[in-house]
Amino acid sequence: MRFQNRRQAGQDLAAALLRRAEGGGYVDPLVLALPRGGVPVAAEIAHALRAPLDVLVVRKIGAPGQPEAGVGAVVGEDPPVFDQEALALLDMTEYQFTQAVARQRAEVHRLESLYREGRPAPRLRDRTVILVDDGLATGVTARAALLHLRRHSPARLVLAIPVCSGLGVVRQHEADDVICLHQPEHFYAVGEWYVDFGQLSDREVIDTLRSVHTRA
Repeated sequence: MRFQNRRQAGQDLAAALLRRAEGGGYVDPLVLALPRGGVPVAAEIAHALRAPLDVLVVRKIGAPGQPEAGVGAVVGEDPPVFDQEALALLDMTEYQFTQAVARQRAEVHRLESLYREGRPAPRLRDRTVILVDDGLATGVTARAALLHLRRHSPARLVLAIPVCSGLGVVRQHEADDVICLHQPEHFYAVGEWYVDFGQLSDREVIDTLRSVHTRA
């Protein structure tokens, strides 16, 4: 199973969310995208649910010499979340990433300001919060995001992703519901499950957010 692009993945996810909501619906829903790749996916869900869309900026902490290999992640002013198994394989400790955490935390704040264009962060308490990305590999970024959101007492916390690896399944307490459309047996990278997986620019993220009702 491959998705044509992120838009199609979002439409398929939206259909699955609507089926899951039959008879109950979502209380005061809010769709949050992990930028950049999660934004076009989440936009389709926000349209289908007639819900506001915003972003939750989480920055990956990469392994030395392998910035794309995430060993941790940071969001807001929360403590960083690390993949302890990855640290053990690297024979490293969290304290060796202090400078990397500080750099990525500064980038979180910069991107939040850029993408929100002066809008305040949305209210999360007592809402159905649907967290969306374009795929899940190790899951450390999503895990940091879910732990952050849980601290804000949403009524229900849903993780919605088109494709995920077996390693990417979050722990039971971190989300009330996980919707993953495709969990392949052999998983190398998220991009292999899309025909078109072009990188998005910051401008495209901002334009997409502007095109969807973002008041939350």
